[in-house]
Amino acid sequence: MPTPSEDGNASATAPTATKCDSEHTPQPQSVCEPDHRRSVVQNVVLIASVTLCMIVNTANLTGVSISLPTIGRDLHIVEDKLQWIMNAYSLSSGCLLLFFGRLADLYGRKRLFLCGCAWLGVFALGCGFAQNEITLDILRGIQGLGAAAAIPACLGILAHTFPPSTIRSIAFSTFAAGAPVGGALGNAVGGVLTQSTEKSWRSAFWFLAGMAAVCCVGGAFSIDKDEPYQLDDRRVDWLGAFLGTSGLILIVFALSDGSVAPDGWKTGYVIAILIIGVLIFALFVVWERYLERVQNGSGTRRRRWWTPPPLMNVSIWGRANGKLGVMLIIAFLQWCGFLSFSFWITLYYQNYAGLSPILTMVRLLPMNVTGFLCNVVVALVVGRVDLVILIVIGTTFTAVANLLFAVIDPAAPYWAFGFPATILAVFGADFVFAAGTLFVAKVCLPHEQSVGGALFNTLTQVGAAFGTAISTIVFNAGLTKASRKYGVEVHGSVANAPRPAQLVAYKDAMWAGFAFPLCGAILALLFLRGVGVVGHKTGPKVVDSDATTNEKTVSHPWPTLLLVYQAVEDR
Repeated sequence: MPTPSEDGNASATAPTATKCDSEHTPQPQSVCEPDHRRSVVQNVVLIASVTLCMIVNTANLTGVSISLPTIGRDLHIVEDKLQWIMNAYSLSSGCLLLFFGRLADLYGRKRLFLCGCAWLGVFALGCGFAQNEITLDILRGIQGLGAAAAIPACLGILAHTFPPSTIRSIAFSTFAAGAPVGGALGNAVGGVLTQSTEKSWRSAFWFLAGMAAVCCVGGAFSIDKDEPYQLDDRRVDWLGAFLGTSGLILIVFALSDGSVAPDGWKTGYVIAILIIGVLIFALFVVWERYLERVQNGSGTRRRRWWTPPPLMNVSIWGRANGKLGVMLIIAFLQWCGFLSFSFWITLYYQNYAGLSPILTMVRLLPMNVTGFLCNVVVALVVGRVDLVILIVIGTTFTAVANLLFAVIDPAAPYWAFGFPATILAVFGADFVFAAGTLFVAKVCLPHEQSVGGALFNTLTQVGAAFGTAISTIVFNAGLTKASRKYGVEVHGSVANAPRPAQLVAYKDAMWAGFAFPLCGAILALLFLRGVGVVGHKTGPKVVDSDATTNEKTVSHPWPTLLLVYQAVEDR
């Protein structure tokens, strides 16, 4: 493992990350090829288990999303607050990825995987018994902790188990396909169970609990027992985890609740929560920067018992002359637009168009089929096409999908607006995720690989919550304004709003969803020019922090993103 110099750069003579070389680079057992031979059955079960985990994670969003109108009617939840059933899960799972990635490094990935899957299952079971809005929101928020623990562990498990080979390519490709498969399965199962079973939406949660249990059984049987890394400093930044998570939760809560509070945005607690959230998150950034300077030995600062390694090096945002920071912002904006689209299209079909959950599911299936095909396309072209082209195409297509619903004619057939929108929406999610993670792996320093990947995933998860929160504000404002033209006062619910006013509100929300990815495309055109192709046929490389043309082959104690990259290139 290369020893970073005082300025954070890795040694130029570091060996490759594709194999263990004890003569040159002593590495922990957990990053080397396993000592024993695995059976074909074990390999198949392992790949199936981690892929099923990704499917469960995605289905917990899409399967619940399609059940939202039914949940709202059953538990008497007004439409503007339904978003918290989605946001609570996304926010808790997204904000804690960095934290649980650190725990996986310290205490072992198999342990985190099994605990995370068990946690997902137990609280999915609890969600199925919830009797009111508050209980369901809290359980969903707690359930998200399981995904935050399991998903980072999955990639590390695959990297540890399979050395560079055909089976590694199969393993990583299968895992990546778990997201669109989970989306399709969530829509299908959620729609069918919600409409066809006596327990309605509760059956969908119980089905997800059963799937999580299968993950636990398969993982316990097939995953090797790995040893935690022998790191110099094994402490956890508990304070940073608390500050970052609580700050983001308070900010998004204020954004979500401001438009429906008793006095709107003038409500005292909304203003207080927003200010406190911003201050806490700013304090998180300051604290992480301080810990980074302490760890680097900057100035007269010395390491003490209360200065553990930071969860996030703030300087990582400046890698590649700031292009990494731009890429992270684009990922955030893309998921704001994509999840906003997914949220409102479901409500439009069921609450405005009056379609059943099953008919809604059928109309959303093209999204999942296209998502799977996009993963294949990215794997084939990412080593040949400029990063800017992939990012601009993806974000523009997602923006156009929102635009089609922003100008939709309800009397027009599904094939005129709905079908092309569902086809285009997922291009941004797949293109930005695949190309973005490869770019992160390319420009991050060796000891920042896991942090960079976790940070990318964190911003996508938080972007999902932020996008639905902002679009809900726009929806409520449009609904109120349009209803007043018909002499009707509404307060966050479409129940008493005239149908023309409802249509205006849905279109306004889609305009907000259109703006997010469009801004991402503009940022890519302005600031990512010159990046070039992020895939290479000669193997994974990492450029230095100044993004010069001098590239170095490196090894890393958890080369997850490098190995994902190599698995794609090996194909």
